[in-house]
Amino acid sequence: MDSKTHWETVYSSKSTDEVSWFQPHADLSLNLIKATGVGRGAAIIDVGGGASTLVDDLVAEGYADLTVLDLSAAALKAARKRLGAEADRVCWLEADITKAALPASRYDIWHDRAVFHFLTAPADRAAYVRTVLRAVKPGGHVIVATFAEDGPLQCSGLPVMRYRADELHDQFGEAFTLIQHQKEEHHTPFGTVQQFVYCYCRRING
Repeated sequence: MDSKTHWETVYSSKSTDEVSWFQPHADLSLNLIKATGVGRGAAIIDVGGGASTLVDDLVAEGYADLTVLDLSAAALKAARKRLGAEADRVCWLEADITKAALPASRYDIWHDRAVFHFLTAPADRAAYVRTVLRAVKPGGHVIVATFAEDGPLQCSGLPVMRYRADELHDQFGEAFTLIQHQKEEHHTPFGTVQQFVYCYCRRING
């Protein structure tokens, strides 16, 4: 089964609060976005945002230039339905981030919680980083969260990569300065705990 079929099946067969990565509110992500100090007109993309509630909170906070990208049309549909009329304030992109042709220097903030760790092939990780370099403005902010070194070995039946903060930063290279990193204990809807690591980087100017 290819990746798109896998994720369409997941989001078509489960409600959005029945998946292990569900958060009622993405508080740590929202706090990191606020900590960047960007204005409410800054361009923000949530990669793999799918059915995440982060976009709800960003809309409620008054951020006006929001993009949510996901491989799954079903996930995007669920988020749009939940937002109702507010969904028209968001740009929704159905795409594979390793192949997406995003506009150059478009985004002030790139956010990804739990996509990058599914990229187990070096070529896919390299393609992802190239897309970040193209799409994020010089001096822009990159927030990526993955399973930590003591996190799960699999998620949704798929193998994942696990990272320490320095290892995650190394995947992005010298074009990005590591500003902050933080661990998170994510409590799943099933009562289990998953360890995440968040890295907040700035893209170097030039």
